[in-house]
Amino acid sequence: MSDSDPFDEIIAEETTRDPDLAVIEAGSRTLRTQGGAPNADVPARPEDPEVDKALRAVEADLATRWGETKLEPSVSRIAALMDVLGEPQRSYPSIHITGTNGKTSTARMIEALLGAFELRTGRYTSPHVQSITERISLDGAPISAERFIETYDDIKPYVEMVDASQEYRLSFFEVLTGMAYAAFADAPVDVAVVEVGMGGSWDATNVIDADVAVITPIDLDHTDRLGETPAAIASEKSGIIKQDATVILAQQPVDAAQVLLKKAVDVDATVAREGLEFGVVARQVAVGGQLLTLRGLGGEYGEVFLPLHGPYQAHNAAVALAAVEAFFGVGSQRPEPLDMDTVRKAFASVSSPGRLEVVRRSPTVVLDAAHNPAGARATAEAVGEAFDFSRLIGVVGASGDKNVRGLLEAFEPIFTEVVVTQNSTHRAMDADELAAIAVEVFGEERVQVEPRLPDALEAAITLAEEEGEFAGGGVLVTGSVITVGEARLLLGRG
Repeated sequence: MSDSDPFDEIIAEETTRDPDLAVIEAGSRTLRTQGGAPNADVPARPEDPEVDKALRAVEADLATRWGETKLEPSVSRIAALMDVLGEPQRSYPSIHITGTNGKTSTARMIEALLGAFELRTGRYTSPHVQSITERISLDGAPISAERFIETYDDIKPYVEMVDASQEYRLSFFEVLTGMAYAAFADAPVDVAVVEVGMGGSWDATNVIDADVAVITPIDLDHTDRLGETPAAIASEKSGIIKQDATVILAQQPVDAAQVLLKKAVDVDATVAREGLEFGVVARQVAVGGQLLTLRGLGGEYGEVFLPLHGPYQAHNAAVALAAVEAFFGVGSQRPEPLDMDTVRKAFASVSSPGRLEVVRRSPTVVLDAAHNPAGARATAEAVGEAFDFSRLIGVVGASGDKNVRGLLEAFEPIFTEVVVTQNSTHRAMDADELAAIAVEVFGEERVQVEPRLPDALEAAITLAEEEGEFAGGGVLVTGSVITVGEARLLLGRG
């Protein structure tokens, strides 16, 4: 581990900035030289000082707006922005994705499949792991910092025009959504793959009329904004289902499924349900991932290698395949399935940073952005299946607005010990507060508190090494996308 004092100093200096953006900059500036070649999925800071300065200016400007956790449930502002921009979101077809967990991984799989069939894609996902430019992708890669800056500069006068006409200024997420839709139209793309930020009906992304609506598994998250039952949350998320669309429905709680199916009937949408019209036929663990047999809308696809771990990623793959089949009209306009070799090639190319991502060996350090109980349960199952750890040390830094007890309870069976910490954002739960809950779940002897993430990583790695270099100890860093992003920087990735 490197001396992290410069990291802390830079964050402390950024008192007028959004803390999420400050920590991204700080990590890049203090740790950039530690890693190897940058991961194309997670770009580093621009090497050109002038470009870096311009990107910082855009980030600073965006940071003056409402953050993603402060919402006013309305699409009126984003609709006004689309109007003055000339409705760019209507210049290409879209696949719209909502749900509680699995949205980003599913979006990346859909993007890979569409790209393999030689379509030019735009992908909009959130939040980002390390760089804000990750959120807007063209042709399977994040847009360059230069293009991000140009897009912001292009729409900024229109953003200010809308700001002046509305009761509230456009939010951080609304401006980014406008940038994505404008960038996709300018490219131009053949199809946009769009992940909601939160919910559905009043989410800023919901100014598109997607031909295909994808709903990944629904569970309890953001209950203060979306509802306290799966049915209530499903009601909000069903807002992305548009007239005559095709709905790709992952396996759902019964009450959520009822709400979603009713909405589909109301708008004459066609529904394909996982476990009935499509699904996972077989799966087996393989080196570096898993080997799948998937049933799609047009038939069976065998020997599909997916370089991601866990049963939930297999289900995401089935959902993604069905979504792309629906987009191409398989099962309705055309009876034959998609080309088998192209499907295999696409899935073999998929990556999903921060989702059971191995970033170090000896001991093995794995990052996973699980931040709610359902996600944690899926991650715990996948870790047990994909890794043979003799002891697993957890590093957990969570947000204060999450069901932290449920998260810790999901991980309790697989963690030998847990090091609780906190990330650098204002949303982070205080490490001592998190520790108090962890002690109730794990017992005092299994809990260690390290408020600073660099110290937490060092402590966890030391604990994992206690049985010796070849004993099979590992570390899992989890609890928040921000925690994972910061750990990724500290461990020299990106």
